Amino acid sequence: MRGFFKLLLSRVGMVSVGILAQIFVICGSVFWFGDYAPVIKTVINVMSWLLVLYVLSLPENPAYKIAWIIPILGFPAFGLTLYLMFGGSRLSKRLRRKMGDIDMTLHDTMIQNEAVMELLRQDDPGAAVQARYLSNTVRCPVYQNSLTDYYDSGEAFFAQVFESLERAEKSIYLEYFIVEEGEIWSRILEILTRKAAAGLDVRMIYDDFGCIQRLPKDYERRLEERGIQARAFNRFVPILNSRLNNRDHRKFLLIDGAEGFTGGVNLADEYANLGDHRFGRWKDACIRLRGDAVWSMTVMFLSMWSYVAKAEIVEQKPTFPRQPGAVGYVQPYLDTPLDDEAVGRIVFSNVITGARRYVWIMTPYLIIDEGMAETLTNAAKAGIDVRIITPGIPDKPYVYEMTRANYAPLLEGGVRIFEYSPGFIHSKVFLSDDNTAAVGTVNLDFRSLYLHFEDGVWLYRAGCIPAIRADFDATFPQCREVVRGNPNIGVFRQLYRSVLRLLSPLM
Repeated sequence: MRGFFKLLLSRVGMVSVGILAQIFVICGSVFWFGDYAPVIKTVINVMSWLLVLYVLSLPENPAYKIAWIIPILGFPAFGLTLYLMFGGSRLSKRLRRKMGDIDMTLHDTMIQNEAVMELLRQDDPGAAVQARYLSNTVRCPVYQNSLTDYYDSGEAFFAQVFESLERAEKSIYLEYFIVEEGEIWSRILEILTRKAAAGLDVRMIYDDFGCIQRLPKDYERRLEERGIQARAFNRFVPILNSRLNNRDHRKFLLIDGAEGFTGGVNLADEYANLGDHRFGRWKDACIRLRGDAVWSMTVMFLSMWSYVAKAEIVEQKPTFPRQPGAVGYVQPYLDTPLDDEAVGRIVFSNVITGARRYVWIMTPYLIIDEGMAETLTNAAKAGIDVRIITPGIPDKPYVYEMTRANYAPLLEGGVRIFEYSPGFIHSKVFLSDDNTAAVGTVNLDFRSLYLHFEDGVWLYRAGCIPAIRADFDATFPQCREVVRGNPNIGVFRQLYRSVLRLLSPLM
């Protein structure tokens, strides 16, 4: 009971109570007005059908539309209210215009070097098609002269981060979904404080919802007192608003504009397997870039900073020296709810359809639509070795059930699925044919693919690809392969999973 009241009086509890109160008032109004109730019900029913027509007209994924139509028509008052809060996958016109203007200004500084694109086309026309898509659609160039390092665990990632932070001489930029006070963050914060005191430009963006139970409400001020410029993205407030849907799920750590990290790891102890191991071993993956490609990552950060800090951007593109040992092609990319492009999904689909021998995937969640399932099974039916590694121990039980609910059609189509026995796998990695990979923050679920701000790095023949292959080779033996037609699944669980699959786009 004490824990319940502590949660209730916390910031997340107070905000949740405020939102639930609004939902209760809206839904209860149908019954509270006595003689007017039939009129109100009629109005709500009409509004429900109008909302359904609106949802059908949106350029959204069909599964997402169907998942919303069911509660809207089945429970009109509740469905209307729920859609108001969680249904909007797109930002308001004002916000889209503001962020769009910022993006246009910054993307003008990310110019594709056509000589690099031509070299890629000569090396592999298929790979050039993927690179051209990202260059044309989200104005993210493909680069050479970029060193790449892959880290197959949070422990390896943080060891390098601490070393790199100590070497910083000009600037340190951080953008993370989750930051939590603990051993890892204390060590990073101590370095950031010292560097800020030494005159470095230190800035930080963290997602307010991702940190709501992990950081105090006034944490921006506390960081500012240390000389660190800080902003929380999209404050979680007790007001029904679809903007709550759009979170900053990106993860950037950028040093001196010349060294950039991204991947699945957030700034918290559990990502380094410190403290409570309630999920077993936490396995994650990150990538480090050095050289030309870091400029794109810097632009992505500055774009978000310009929005959250309401500040103009003054940044000159650095001149990167030649990077000895740099091989292959590197293309950092972003995915935002500002447009109608599911960039992360298309990158993944292109990696799958471009495979000639195999495509291997690590993902914490496997909540996909029929189109992605068909892409995976079509590849398997064509003789491609398609394997997916998912967690063996869940972080969220209901999401775990959703993931498992998607196994059957994939297994029937020839896709092999492996569950990571030691614990929870949080890596978001695609690898095909020992030459193509994608590493970043994008999960295989509807929120990552359609609602959140995300980032990733597409790689072709880059220096880190053998390390990615080695990670998969080392991880498969630690997994249990899922057998098709598991007899231990009862009728009620099958029914439960069917409902979850239907409603998974809303989760």
